Amino acid sequence: MRFFNTAGPIKPDLHYCLPPLTRFDLGEVLQLIEQQKYFVLHAPRQTGKTSCLLALMEYLNASGQYRCVYVNVEIAQAAREDVAGAMQAILSELGSWARIVLNDEYLNSVRTRILADSGPFTALSELLKQWAAQDRRPLVVLIDEIDALVGDTLISVLRQLRSGYPQRPGHFPQSIVLCGVRDVRDYRIHSSREKAIITGGSAFNIKAESLRLGNFNRTEMETLYRVHTEETGQIFTSEALQRLWELSGGQPWLVNALGYETCFRMKAGRDRQQPITADLVDTAKENLILRRDTHLDQLADKLQEERVRRVIEPLLAGNDLAVEFRSDDVAYTQDLGLIRQQVNGRIQIANCIYQEVIPRELAWNIQSGMSQQTQWYIDPEGRLDMFKLLGAFQEFFREHSEHWVERFQYKEAGPQLLLQAFLQRIVNGGGRIEREYGLGRMRTDLLVMWPLRRVEGESEIQKIVIELKLLHKSLEQTLAVGLEQTWEYLDRCGAKEGHLVIFDRTPGKTWEEKLFRRRETVRGRQITVWGM
Repeated sequence: MRFFNTAGPIKPDLHYCLPPLTRFDLGEVLQLIEQQKYFVLHAPRQTGKTSCLLALMEYLNASGQYRCVYVNVEIAQAAREDVAGAMQAILSELGSWARIVLNDEYLNSVRTRILADSGPFTALSELLKQWAAQDRRPLVVLIDEIDALVGDTLISVLRQLRSGYPQRPGHFPQSIVLCGVRDVRDYRIHSSREKAIITGGSAFNIKAESLRLGNFNRTEMETLYRVHTEETGQIFTSEALQRLWELSGGQPWLVNALGYETCFRMKAGRDRQQPITADLVDTAKENLILRRDTHLDQLADKLQEERVRRVIEPLLAGNDLAVEFRSDDVAYTQDLGLIRQQVNGRIQIANCIYQEVIPRELAWNIQSGMSQQTQWYIDPEGRLDMFKLLGAFQEFFREHSEHWVERFQYKEAGPQLLLQAFLQRIVNGGGRIEREYGLGRMRTDLLVMWPLRRVEGESEIQKIVIELKLLHKSLEQTLAVGLEQTWEYLDRCGAKEGHLVIFDRTPGKTWEEKLFRRRETVRGRQITVWGM
């Protein structure tokens, strides 16, 4: 039985998949190769890049028009800036792929001699020159994980490829594809030999195009899930498909991981007579986040980078639209897959799962250090007592906020992250939190979902809206805007209970002035306002 793939390139005999060559414009790629162009294919990790390259290699070799070989140069990453060690690893890997794919032993027979005679800074170029001349068919080389290389090793590889470019196709590859997470333009390479920062654009100025492998669209996502239905008979309800799209945004790893979790890991989902429902999908999402699967763990690691922080922090804090982003920071963060930028320039977190993962990861250590127990905040009917809970946080914030907020790398969003950590520790006992935030919103919307009891086979859900705002201008103005926003979110979510939390970070103001609790009525709905 085939299954959803979450690790490594797809194998069609093992994995549900879309035809890899449909993931990009094959006609455009073939035209670039025919025109003897060198170009870049980049996309976030676990998007399907390697699967596409391997499929392209098979396609070109089957045509009989080209000789094509794939090579993954990540094997040389451990050598760091030891160019000789890295080059030995790259030439060995290239020879191995040539033997396996093309049944060609030429590289293995000459690579040691060429490395000895030419030295590490010209060995790759010389090897490709000699190999290209061995056959009348043009040579195409697909180089994967190129940005895994660092420093002088990366500079050497790029410059050697550039040096042979004028001699293509008779004495150098007709076309070379560089594949990685980032576009080569974003490389900022520190050269120990030259004591300088070398940009990828200058080291590889022969690049003709940069192609980006995108996410699945809605139709592609549903087509992949339909393969499971066709092979097992198990259906996805329309509500489940909608929820899968909302959570994943079509990100290929998330699409596959949610499918595998619901259909193969969860006991309820392994019953092929039962449909995959939206409730199962939500449980699967929570499982992925709590388990911190490799993809999400790698994603969270990138949050520590300063270039990423400069983009993500204003989104978490809900800053106004006057924030000035650096264009290269935005491009880099987008290449990592953390954000998406719409045609109108609006920047958003890439999908709903990342929208949950990012604040939870940033507050993970603090959340783990909190000692609150869920049972203290549950009333006799099994409902979350948000007055007791937020009252406890108000006291906690007064006593500990200065200490805890200083521990955040993302200090500008510290108060919001601290409250989310506090709440997350509680709702992990059975509920969940949905989040909405972003540049220009001047607020963070939280929807707490707490299961109560099952009625006719379906769970009754307690929905609580919590609006987080920083005090802006005067309290009266912040209240007026915040109450209206809280009412709108209550109305949209169908929630009955609403709270507005206002964080006052005015220097010199006493806690007696900051702390308050009051009830307000907006269009017939009661909203509790908490000052902190």
